[in-house]
Order: sequence, then structure tokens, then C-alpha cells
Amino acid sequence: HGPPPPSGDWPARRKYDTAWQGKLFDAGYAGLAWPAAFGGRGLPVTQQLVYLEEYARADAPYIGVNFVGLMHAGPTLIAEGSDEQRRTHLPRILKGDAVWCQGFSEPDAGSDLASLRTRAERDGDHYVVSGQKIWSTRAHVADYCELLVRTDPDAPRHKGISWLILEMDRPGVEVRPMRTLDGESHFCELFLDRVRVPVGNRVGEENDGWRVTNVTLRFERGTAFAQHIILLRSQLRKLVGLARAGHASREYGWGSDEVRAQLGRLEASVEALWRMTQMCIAEAERTGAPAQFGSAVKLRYSELSQEIATLALRLVGRPIVGRTDLPGVPTAEVVREFLWSLQYTIAAGTSQIQRNLIAERILGLPKGR
Repeated sequence: HGPPPPSGDWPARRKYDTAWQGKLFDAGYAGLAWPAAFGGRGLPVTQQLVYLEEYARADAPYIGVNFVGLMHAGPTLIAEGSDEQRRTHLPRILKGDAVWCQGFSEPDAGSDLASLRTRAERDGDHYVVSGQKIWSTRAHVADYCELLVRTDPDAPRHKGISWLILEMDRPGVEVRPMRTLDGESHFCELFLDRVRVPVGNRVGEENDGWRVTNVTLRFERGTAFAQHIILLRSQLRKLVGLARAGHASREYGWGSDEVRAQLGRLEASVEALWRMTQMCIAEAERTGAPAQFGSAVKLRYSELSQEIATLALRLVGRPIVGRTDLPGVPTAEVVREFLWSLQYTIAAGTSQIQRNLIAERILGLPKGR
């Protein structure tokens, strides 16, 4: 398939990722656990885990541009969408013909998502939507958006929300990319000015969107991280290579007891997290939705990502300051992975929110005041 395009060239990245997705579909490797009637293979979710392990071992391309479609929107439509919505969207996602983004967070509704204020007023067979979203990953190359709106402003805040499918080319939709710490524009702001969305694009019942949203979030925090966790293994192998290369100070390399102990602890943590993910996948296979343990998976994954990225910086040593590439060490990539890891404790719900969910939904502790 060739090397990926340069960082920051998102139209090229979309073309690269969707072309690879099309090849996977043609080869029968797309949507292994999705219903066969909508382009998948209808296999058990556990078999998809085996595929993901082999996929990572082969160092195949990561399809990042349509992560939302493949891991969030698609599974949500399978669980909650109408037959017409599934027929329309699932095959296009699997073939690489459509890219999705997420329109959940707002400037004043991030971790406290239920306080969202984007309005959707009913006008015949359409909703008229106005408001603002933020942190919409890759919205600038997306065709569709999974959009949360408030359809009943007088209802309790968790009761007046609906989940809509938004076509990104509709009049009144404006996307503004945001430059992040690593110099790229992964995220976007989304401005909606009286955008007309067909009522038929609503997933679930009107004002039942918070329940549907929690289905999406459980996929996002549980099964969606499976491939990421597998990739942590390859990152650990790279860390061992960095330690053996001896680019850091003589006291901080493979000969250091501290470094070898850190690598051992990280290896054990990754394997433990993988077992928890397998438990979530088995629960999804049994019930059709990921287990509540998804919050614990997401929390530990984000922490491990930062621990691994931080150790990589230390193992490269002083050349990291100038991002100077060393023999066999793409220093700039190490820096980029470290900067990118900082967002994992915020994305898909902050670590504080995850701890609250673990306390209340897994441990059964009383809700905080």
C-alpha cells in the first residue's frame, strides 16, 4: 500500500486510509463481527480480536481517519439504528466510501456532556439545528457526524437529548481546524447555523439520545481501544530497542536495573489491560454492548500510553530536545507520540470522569454530591 502521506496532509491521509479500507473489504477483512447483511462477516467478536492481533503483528496501516465510523458510529448503528440506517451507512463505512466524525463535546460541555446546548427544533420532517461543537476529530475530511442535540430544553438535562446523523455538506455547517501542540490539526470546531437535518436521521427515539450516547461511549471506552492496546505491544518492543541502543546516558539504558524494571512493569500492565479488554469483548459478544469495564480499560490505557511515551523520551536522551534523528531512531516521531499521548487522559471522558464511573457503576459506591 506504500508509506503514509506526510503529517498534516489530511486530504491525502483520507485518500490513503480509505483506499486501504477498501482493500481490506475486498479481501474479506472488514467488519468481521458486523452483520453479514450489511457487508460484514457475521463472525464472533472474539474472532475479530485474533484478527487484530495478527494485523498488528504484520505492522499493517492504522486506519485513523475513519476511527469514529468504524469504532463508534458503526457499532452504535448496529445496536440502535433502524434497518434503513444500517443499510445506508454500514456498507459505506466498511468499504471506505464514507468517513465519520463526532459532534459531542461543546465549549461548555466537555466532561459534563449532559449540559450540551446545541438546539434542534422540530420543523415538520426536519430538525433545525444551531450550536457549536469542539474537539471534532478529523471533521475537516468527514462526510457524516454523529451529533448530539437538545430537542427538549425544558426536560431534565439527561432527558431532552437526541442522537442525529448529520451530513457534513449541508448548508449552515462550518468546520474550522484547530492547530494542536504537535503542530497538526487533528481536531476541529464545528459551527451549525440553522442546519436542516431530516427526522429520519435520528437514531433512537426523540429525547432518548442520552441512552444511545452511553452505548456509543461504551464502545468508545471499551472495544474501540482493542487495536490501540495491541499497538502498545509494538511500542514496548521499540522501547526495548531504544534501551539497548544506548542513546541515553550510560546510567539510563539497558544496563540500568531501573529501566529493566520499568519495562517489566509496563509489559505486565499491557498484558493485564489486554485481558480486561478480552473480558469486555466477551461481554459484548454475549449482550451486544460492551461491559461497564470499558471505563477502566480507557483509564488504564491512557495512563499506560503516557508512561510508555515518557520512558521513550528518557531513553532517547538529550537529542530529543532538538528532535535530531539518531541512527534507527525517528526522534521526531518519539516526540510526536509523547505530545499526542497527553490527550488520552482527556479524550473520551477525562480520567476524573472515568474514576467516577468506575466508582459508581462498577464498585457500586454512592454518587458524589
